[in-house]
Amino acid sequence: EGKGGTVELFCAYDENRLQIEVADRGIGITNIAQAMEPLYTSKPELERSGMGFSFMEAFMDTVEVESKVGEGTSVKMTKTIGKGSRIWTTQSL
Repeated sequence: EGKGGTVELFCAYDENRLQIEVADRGIGITNIAQAMEPLYTSKPELERSGMGFSFMEAFMDTVEVESKVGEGTSVKMTKTIGKGSRIWTTQSL
């Protein structure tokens, strides 16, 4: 609480697939399944919404969370760009 720290961000793009990994060396998550539930927050007194993982899951194709108490947390996400979208073209008449 109020302590500084480092967050590592890794991004890669290959063909049409975006990969993002965010990692910290913080306190870790004791119960990942619970933490990923919509509206769950570990600090309700700070008026947090508890929607972080829900937003990640809604916008990304995959979300993987690994965490060790006392060592930190890593969130790996992938997104296929253009997946399910239609390419619109115009033709001269």
